[in-house]
Amino acid sequence: MKNAILIATISALTLGANAGDWGKAPIPAKAPIEECLDIGGSISAGYMSDYIFYGYRFSRDSVWTDVNYTFDSIVPINIGAWYLNGIGTTPTYDELDLYVAAELGSYAGFDVSLGYTYFFFPEGVGVGSYGELGLDISRSLGFVDFAWESNYAMLGRTGDTGGAWYHQASISKEFGITDAVSLVVSTGVGYSDGYASSNYLGIATGSGNGFNHYFITAELPIELNCRATLAPYISYSGAPDGWVADGANGFLNGNLQSDILSAGVSLSVSF
Repeated sequence: MKNAILIATISALTLGANAGDWGKAPIPAKAPIEECLDIGGSISAGYMSDYIFYGYRFSRDSVWTDVNYTFDSIVPINIGAWYLNGIGTTPTYDELDLYVAAELGSYAGFDVSLGYTYFFFPEGVGVGSYGELGLDISRSLGFVDFAWESNYAMLGRTGDTGGAWYHQASISKEFGITDAVSLVVSTGVGYSDGYASSNYLGIATGSGNGFNHYFITAELPIELNCRATLAPYISYSGAPDGWVADGANGFLNGNLQSDILSAGVSLSVSF
């Protein structure tokens, strides 16, 4: 009997709490607003003390911006545009990259994507526009994350007798500092197969084949909120004697390319 009375009492309290005034329909609770629900897009902007591309410094003080969107389908497709302007470089350097990439899925634990980038140089820096195919492979190894990329500069410019390859392997490790701040340390090495000495860049002398450069980068992503992340970084790029980038001619009045210490910051917002 006591159990029956207890159950009846609880039922009555429940009805009173949910039904509102007798004779009126209950008012449904408002659904929570998902303020951080992303639809696949992001906008980023940043500053670089040195713009380094495949181990070579193309510009000093530079600002850049990127806009991209991912179409969520059977094979997610990401399209975007990246623009950089060398505000502290003489002669003026700027670059516009239009890109598209497809996430092909995971195979034996490796995430694979295939992309295409077309490089424009609106101000003209002695490098003609060209396209490049890129294959990216990554996998978490538990204690570090591994990434590999192979990029092939495609034919199409006058005087080119063949394509050129650039390969890069890297590992990275993230260390949590607080709930909103982490430290990401990465290091890697690049290998050039004619890329740096081709008509696409024309930086290195000789065949341009061999180990290109190595790098070490420390980045400090700071999550400002669920949409925005601020990420300052510092990086070092070097090339020992005999490597392709060692002593290579630069675009900046003959400045050598090896042993470059650079820094920068970026702000990314997803939507």
